[in-house]
Amino acid sequence: MSAVSPASHRGVTGTDDGRRVDPALLAPTALPPSWPPSLQVLLGEPAGDVWAAVLGPLGGRLRSLTASTVTLRPDAAATVRYGAVVDWADGRATRESLAATTGAEVPPGAAVLEGAAPDGRPVTVGLWRWPLDPALPGLAWAASAARTAERLAGLGLDVGSPRLRLRAYRPGRRAVVEVTSPAGCWFLKVVRPAAVADLADRHRRLAASVPVPPVLAATDDGVVVLPGLPGTPMRTALAGDPAALPDPAALEALLDALPPVGSAGRRDPADPVPRVRAHATVLGMVCPGLAPRLDRLVAAVGAAAGTHPVVPVHGDFYEAQLLVSEGAVSGLLDVDTAGPGARIDDWATLLAHLALLERLGGPGPVAAYRARVQALLAGRLPAGELAARVAGVLVGLATGPFRVQQAGWAAATEARVALAEEWVSGSPSR
Repeated sequence: MSAVSPASHRGVTGTDDGRRVDPALLAPTALPPSWPPSLQVLLGEPAGDVWAAVLGPLGGRLRSLTASTVTLRPDAAATVRYGAVVDWADGRATRESLAATTGAEVPPGAAVLEGAAPDGRPVTVGLWRWPLDPALPGLAWAASAARTAERLAGLGLDVGSPRLRLRAYRPGRRAVVEVTSPAGCWFLKVVRPAAVADLADRHRRLAASVPVPPVLAATDDGVVVLPGLPGTPMRTALAGDPAALPDPAALEALLDALPPVGSAGRRDPADPVPRVRAHATVLGMVCPGLAPRLDRLVAAVGAAAGTHPVVPVHGDFYEAQLLVSEGAVSGLLDVDTAGPGARIDDWATLLAHLALLERLGGPGPVAAYRARVQALLAGRLPAGELAARVAGVLVGLATGPFRVQQAGWAAATEARVALAEEWVSGSPSR
């Protein structure tokens, strides 16, 4: 295909004139007044007017606007990615991926609008259309098959006539584009230009000791080119091929082999409480009824987490970051967070993801593998401290349903908070 298709788009709403989207169709239910101004603007009635102000001078008229992902930060700034249908003055109708962000995260080069939330509080919004993300200049060519082939050829990589698939996109932060052709498979990791040297260095240093994709090329505009690695995603193996799963001792050996790399920015890499508190703050803004329970969870994690030595860690170690083959680990992915930390947190992250998969999918291979991991750790890590840190990770995972705008996200959020409570109390359902 000629370009990355960045988003699926849900149903079409209507317009009442060239400048406004029918607010009843854009926001079918009133937003809670307690929500921060960023969400009131980006998810409420003003969103249509914000985009009409940007698209109108370009000859575009919104036919529909649907939020697909919403990232809310503890400071109440927000980033929203939308799917939209836009009618143009020349008669075309196109499906667009749009992004808007507020607060200090507005990158230079974004279209900036100053306005006010429905309650009168001022809000500054930065906006852009895919793939022209002002914080990720490399995305403009990494989203085009023709330009990707040309650019990679200039870097010494002949990919022929590639097909592109967007694997991940966090507006203003990063994107991952899969490139496939008869010649092979590659991944373009697109980051802010200031971050590319550190990311490439992490890969180079880690690849000497663990199965991290080696860097084939890196560009000044923020693209790191990585080869595809052999193996099956561990999440896929958990669902259908338990024989492909590595023994938990192989995971321990993998973590033990991690070499020291620079800090990934954590203030106190061995203390989980700041991260848990940050996630609890976000959850409390969108689910204020959960605030008392979240406060108790943060306090319980802090009381039981214990202290642990700082060692090399992956920083986001769970089944989606692992490729497996015939019982061995063949790939370790997403090393952006690798650096100093507490090893117990890598294990807690894995167990939390397994516990959530088990809860969502029912007993089966996931539950059996989680039990094997816990059996390995029994007697090596204090059970109460490990359980508390698992609970802390689950608080972070509880932000997921709102972030992806899952149907029934409030109930799904509460269920994940309840699962965290089970772990912190030492009585998760088995």
